[in-house]
Amino acid sequence: MKAVAAGIGVVFLSPLLLAGTAMMMASSAEAVQTSGSFSGCLTDIDSDEVAKHVTDILDGASGKDVHIEGLDLPAEQVPNARTIVATGISLDVPKKGQIIALATAMQESRLRNLNYGDRDSLGLFQQRPSQGWGTAQQIRDPVYASERFYKALLKVNGWQQMTVTQAAQAVQKSGYPDAYAQWENLATALQTAIAKTFPGNSDSSGKDKDGQKPDKEAESTTGCSPSKDGSGFGRIPEGSVPKGYKIPKDADPKARKALDWAMHQLGTQYQWGGSCTAAHGPDPMGRCDCSSLMQQAYAHAGITLTRTTYTQVNEGKPVSPSHLQPGDLVFSRGTASRPEHVGMYMGEGLVIEAPRTGKPVRITPIKDWDILAARRVL
Repeated sequence: MKAVAAGIGVVFLSPLLLAGTAMMMASSAEAVQTSGSFSGCLTDIDSDEVAKHVTDILDGASGKDVHIEGLDLPAEQVPNARTIVATGISLDVPKKGQIIALATAMQESRLRNLNYGDRDSLGLFQQRPSQGWGTAQQIRDPVYASERFYKALLKVNGWQQMTVTQAAQAVQKSGYPDAYAQWENLATALQTAIAKTFPGNSDSSGKDKDGQKPDKEAESTTGCSPSKDGSGFGRIPEGSVPKGYKIPKDADPKARKALDWAMHQLGTQYQWGGSCTAAHGPDPMGRCDCSSLMQQAYAHAGITLTRTTYTQVNEGKPVSPSHLQPGDLVFSRGTASRPEHVGMYMGEGLVIEAPRTGKPVRITPIKDWDILAARRVL
């Protein structure tokens, strides 16, 4: 495969791709800075539409009729995206790694080969010569920059089990560590469309090079919110169940047991370091903190979880916050790789949590959560 991939890299990375990218450098310097006005989640991505536009642009179309949020300069962005994907293929980087690279470049440069950035940051990934990424000239070479990103990613232990945000941050060490996830849906659509333009890389069945269907649910790990945000329940008095809420009928039986047990702890006072083994008892250390509430709730459903938020974020498998199911763990505060708070999704846009000292176990709408990661432990 590496010989084939190397051949693909030679064919597609020179000279057309590099020339097309270089032609856009001047416009890049005049474009909006990386920290531009976009903020939000690109959840409504039409993959077929993206694929059509990608094909048109790579066939020489101007891109002036492309209207996809996030692709403001498609004639520049799409060739750069293709360079990133082609480089990943030439290095035998799996699809998820290519998506991580695309999402990173979308956040860092909006897929533009910038000749400026924060301090001495440059290029697609805003790599810094002073941090050992290479010379300024090297970093401005999209192929070189992509290779350096992939090589750094492949050195991250367990990157394939991380969310897009966690893996990107492990490489980039950004001052905005939770921003990468918003680009995952667009990055996925771009990778899928671009990969199909390379001979032998995929077929019409959508299977990967090993003949396997991708696990879309496991791959989707964006930081976007679920469709229901809990606002319909209005103000929820602390320690109470909002009127009209019932555990969804289609919830996994073990998730149902965990949620039912957790709801019986509503109103009990938070205790940092508390075991949550006797939340209603006189000993404060028997009360719950956020992670012990999760641990004990699932223990009563026959599922063993580790004790702390820092370790629970590695339990089970990553899921997209836009596709949460009852029983999923959601994480906030801190960073995606080291969150400081955890709650359990209840369905209907609600989360049960042990929030902090001075507050009781309570139910809150997920709209009040800045979700850094989500895990399914069943």
